[in-house]
Amino acid sequence: MLPTIAGIIARRLLVNFRVDPEVAQQHLPSGVRLKLHKGYGVAGICLIRLERMHPAFLPLSVGLSSENAAHRYAVTYRSENGETDGVYIPRRDTNSRLTQLLGGKLVPGTHHAATFQVDDHDGRIGFAMDSDDEESRVRVVGTESVKLPSSSIFESLDESSTFFEGGASGLSDRAQSDGHDQVELVIDGWEVRPFDVEMVQSSYFDDENRFPTGSAVFDHALIMRDMRHQWRSRARYVASHR
Repeated sequence: MLPTIAGIIARRLLVNFRVDPEVAQQHLPSGVRLKLHKGYGVAGICLIRLERMHPAFLPLSVGLSSENAAHRYAVTYRSENGETDGVYIPRRDTNSRLTQLLGGKLVPGTHHAATFQVDDHDGRIGFAMDSDDEESRVRVVGTESVKLPSSSIFESLDESSTFFEGGASGLSDRAQSDGHDQVELVIDGWEVRPFDVEMVQSSYFDDENRFPTGSAVFDHALIMRDMRHQWRSRARYVASHR
């Protein structure tokens, strides 16, 4: 089991897509099922800046900072605690060399090296990420807002917030392993706000070999800032891809 890690979520963007359930299910491990909302699957990218990350037994005044990206699917699966809502994370990217080295040891999953460029001022964010292996590329530009887009499958901020808060358990892929690291994200005082996206590009969701035209459509985005949190390890989940 991995140790409990604590720190500060300085900035977290959840960029969400509605996806065709039959297409998306093909990308999940066996035993893991897509969680549906109004007939659609929900997937996306978590773009997160972590600060003062440290083992929970050390004081908050110490720790590391990093920019990170996690591609994710909202899922349900059977864990040691029974039927569990969570997220399946097929890929993680980071600008922290230490996080790469500690992936699967002190932090969940395999992390790929990437370059991040983030301009974050007065509620407006320009985000760019390029992985060193050229397998992952993300671009997002937008501004903090007060409501979700009218095209979203979620009718309100509360509905969206409840959906994502309930998926606190994460399954992360590990290199050269048939197991998945299972961790629970615990956030003090969960609060999200709408984020109005002007432009989004994702090499993962734009890939027509993975998602044929129309099977992955941007739905809405959320942002949270300055929240204390912990990553708490759970028993490893073992499954094989179809």
